[in-house]
Amino acid sequence: MLLLAAGVGWVGVRLCGEFRTAVTAVLLALLGTALLGPLHRQLVRAGVQRSVSAGLTCVAVVAVVGGAVYIVVAALVDSGDEIITSLRNAARSVSRHFGAAGTGLDDLATNSRELLRRFGGTAASNVISGVSVVGESIALAVLALVLVFFFLRDSHLVAGALRSLAPRGAADTLEAVARRAFQAVEGFMRGTTLIALIDAVCITVGLLILQVPGALGLGALVFVGAFIPYLGAFISGAVAVLVALADRGFVIALWVLGVVLAVQVLEGHVLQPVIQSRTVQMHPAVVMVTITAGASVAGILGMLLAVPLTAAAFGVAQELRRRYASSTPSDAPPPDPPPGFGPPRSPDRS
Repeated sequence: MLLLAAGVGWVGVRLCGEFRTAVTAVLLALLGTALLGPLHRQLVRAGVQRSVSAGLTCVAVVAVVGGAVYIVVAALVDSGDEIITSLRNAARSVSRHFGAAGTGLDDLATNSRELLRRFGGTAASNVISGVSVVGESIALAVLALVLVFFFLRDSHLVAGALRSLAPRGAADTLEAVARRAFQAVEGFMRGTTLIALIDAVCITVGLLILQVPGALGLGALVFVGAFIPYLGAFISGAVAVLVALADRGFVIALWVLGVVLAVQVLEGHVLQPVIQSRTVQMHPAVVMVTITAGASVAGILGMLLAVPLTAAAFGVAQELRRRYASSTPSDAPPPDPPPGFGPPRSPDRS
């Protein structure tokens, strides 16, 4: 049985690799559905037809995501020169203290534009069946958006479809497991988005107060990095500290480091326990291994998808454990003790 399960899993992984574009679109659509599900359900409860509600939700997400992307890109473009200049100055400052290591950083910062240009040219030249990387990304986004529409509109039919496909006697278990997995992903997406927004606002306000250049761009970087647990916060915080060190000096850099650490403490001890208290809680080591595995399989996209998929797997495991524990009889009589270990018998007085 174990070999059969391993073989089925291996075949599934190979199929996902062969059809990675379609699989990625489905996964992104599921994440989008989990994030937009509450809005869709509110519109349906208000009396809006399901198709209209799904369409309005998709239009809203296009407007919000498009506006957010525009703000992020505009902030990064406007403050990109300042950030690169500050990083170059920081690298030169490090090179004066640490020698070759800092010189390497200085060369990297100085040649960053050339590196990006060469990387962009290499990426544009890698064409699969005559389709460019940009065209494939746009097609992927459009397909994911269309799937989000259908997933939202037909979400009430999923339970019946799963029950019809389940083997005899396993319909209830399959439905419960699917619901628990989707609830875990839904809670993770909602909680992570809210926490990312709070982190970005707090750090941006702190950088503006400290008059650090490129504060809006750094805040946008914090928001995007929050969707990659631990690693994203470390990278965005390190960039903010380096920029402050180069442009505002050592004291301001320490203040920026204090702001970043304070926000991380607030996130770890207040925001995550309160906002994500009903979702699956995973150990940091599990999250780091999951992110590493996702990055090795699918790069940045794998890093973004790894944690919510792992949350769904943890939700399935919890649901199966709960159902298995509840099916175990608790009122069964205890087994007879082995000879010599039973309770002492009263002496015979006859």
